[in-house]
Amino acid sequence: MNSARTTVRAQGLTRRFGDFVAVNDVSFAIEAGEIWGFLGPNGAGKSTTLRMLCGVLAPSSGRAEVLGYDVARDPESVKLRIGYMSQGSSLWDDLTVEEHLAFYAGMFGMDGPAQRAAVDEWSARVGLADRRKELAGSLPGGIRKRLALGCTLLHRPKILFLDEPTAGVDPVSRREFWDLIAGFAEEGTTVMVSTHYMDEAEHCKVLALIYGGRIIARASPDELKRSPAIGPTVRIDSPESVALIDVVEPLPYVLACALQRSSLHVTLRRGQDLEQLRKALAAAGCSATPVAITPSLEDVFASLVNAA
Repeated sequence: MNSARTTVRAQGLTRRFGDFVAVNDVSFAIEAGEIWGFLGPNGAGKSTTLRMLCGVLAPSSGRAEVLGYDVARDPESVKLRIGYMSQGSSLWDDLTVEEHLAFYAGMFGMDGPAQRAAVDEWSARVGLADRRKELAGSLPGGIRKRLALGCTLLHRPKILFLDEPTAGVDPVSRREFWDLIAGFAEEGTTVMVSTHYMDEAEHCKVLALIYGGRIIARASPDELKRSPAIGPTVRIDSPESVALIDVVEPLPYVLACALQRSSLHVTLRRGQDLEQLRKALAAAGCSATPVAITPSLEDVFASLVNAA
């Protein structure tokens, strides 16, 4: 690897399933201690990329190194040194919180006092010290995710791979989960996380937008919003925002158009197109004035996809 601080490096990473290319020539590097995000819709290639990096799935071509180990040549060494939380976390309904933590501690060679200490520490660190005797099957979804995170981290991996970790979890539990992730990152754990939630993506130091198996942009969330590749974005506040989509979206100078809460966000190809948009709105009987705004990550993603 080129840098002692680089924990993950992918070069031309590709995975095919027959004629279908799930991940197409992906390259990136992740520095130690970063929260590095993959943002994209279902089927974009996020999970397949993470599975290759974890040594679970062999690349069709290209290569990747995790903590200095080649994921194709030495997948077992990779697996021993990482934490991996898949979408379908391996929890058993008929085991308690305590039994789960003890089982995973045993998998990583801990027994006796070391195992008991790990169970005590991680049940407390993920906020489950008072629920140690409860069966996993009785826990709410957000609490189950915290248990899965504790099981993933108790062997103190240097890098943590999280695949859609909060899918199907309520907003409050999602915030609590991300507070935990941020805390571990502050302690030096590198985190690579895939998500399709725009608010979660804001937590990432570096964010890669992936679509159709390709990375279409990569930068910090703020840098992506200020990218010169994104045209000017305006907000239209109107009680008829839904109906206006049919008016605005077909316009040739509109790069992206999406309803966000009760407002319509419109990304234009060029600044000089704003006057044409005003005229189109007036012709449709809309008196609302477009207001210039900083684009959201959703605006950025839609614009880049439509421009590709």
